[in-house]
Amino acid sequence: MTKERRIPSSRLGRFSQLGRLAGGMVGGMVTEGARQLARGNRPAIGDMLLTPANARRLADRLSEMRGAAMKMGQLLSMDSGQILPPQLSEILMRLREDAHRMPLGQVAQVLDDSLGKQWKEAFERFDFTPIAAASIGQVHRATLKDGREVAIKLQYPGIERSIDSDIRNVGMLLKLSGILPDGIDLDPLLEEARQQLHHEADYEHEAKLLRRFHTLLEQDQRYIVPGVIDELSSRRVLTMDFLHGKPIETIENLESARRNHAARHLTELAFREVFDWGLVQTDPNFANYLYEHENGRIQLLDFGAAREHDQQQRADMRMLLNACMHNRDELILDAAARVGYLGNDDPPGYAGSVLLLLRTATQPLRATGPFRFGSSELAREMGDQVRQMRLESRYSRMPPMHILFLHRKLGGLYLLLSRLRATVDIAELARPYLDTPESPASGTAA
Repeated sequence: MTKERRIPSSRLGRFSQLGRLAGGMVGGMVTEGARQLARGNRPAIGDMLLTPANARRLADRLSEMRGAAMKMGQLLSMDSGQILPPQLSEILMRLREDAHRMPLGQVAQVLDDSLGKQWKEAFERFDFTPIAAASIGQVHRATLKDGREVAIKLQYPGIERSIDSDIRNVGMLLKLSGILPDGIDLDPLLEEARQQLHHEADYEHEAKLLRRFHTLLEQDQRYIVPGVIDELSSRRVLTMDFLHGKPIETIENLESARRNHAARHLTELAFREVFDWGLVQTDPNFANYLYEHENGRIQLLDFGAAREHDQQQRADMRMLLNACMHNRDELILDAAARVGYLGNDDPPGYAGSVLLLLRTATQPLRATGPFRFGSSELAREMGDQVRQMRLESRYSRMPPMHILFLHRKLGGLYLLLSRLRATVDIAELARPYLDTPESPASGTAA
């Protein structure tokens, strides 16, 4: 964990943090400009602004503020990392796991406000040092009076009511600063961050999603989902069973059979989420998966970013899956239009770019036998194609929100399978969702 810092909870306090950030970055720009001029150089404005020191200022201030400010940095790093200046992308990537934590007094105040001052009576032990910290809240470990170990997610004070203003202020700062390259349409990312934050800030809603996943998987011994402790949960506190698994990355040096076994289960779960349940956990963070080395079970965490897909959306996505499997241009383009990738006002050549991206993303589906993710450049190829679509073609149709979240799900899965150097027969796992040869890509089944 990093150093302790009180989270600003008032709108004025959070706005003043951004003001300090802007002033510090301008001061850094002036200093860098003077240094370059003294050396006889004529630096561009962007070069003076985007110094390593200013990038660190941006990351540190967003980390202190948490909430919408930090989430915006995460989204920029994760979703636009292929087109951000390398030094900014590298610094922002720290926001995925590097954050300040609340001081003890602020932790106690959150518990008092959410569970009442008698909350201490429920615990035999409560560890005030968090075991994890993120953009919305931090997680503590504790033991109940009956001996059960639990994980308690506490929401940072003032986060929920500051979401909209934080998004506006951070967006304005990034747009006016010139720190982003020309061609990036920031508005869709701002709106995505706003909607996702409101969704994730309601812990009662996350508890409902957690119970749904628990019910869906309780008969499947390959997966473990923590149960919710209702009497110690509220809108801003979520108490769950503590899971003792190890980070999923710890299996990357195990024998190939165990790595491939886990990778197959992760991939099958993704298919079931999208096509069987219409309920998808879309956060690609590796920390959301733990592994039980004793029996090979996968433990699943953090369902705040889970998204629902209605029957028509699932049918359209199944149609696209079938079209990509058959690898026929007219079927892929028709399905892509149904899903929302294409429209009547698209410029010439844009459909070809979408076609290439979809074919690249579904290469494992058409592989002859198991696909070797460890030796594949699939993630890099997809990133290169997205960059070309967004910048070189000077046009980017933003797919519907549920598709953007599926992009994140698929990208995160590919990165994890690559990290595990897994070999997985994707076509075999997709078979239950593929149409018969007599009726290719009919898309009639939900």
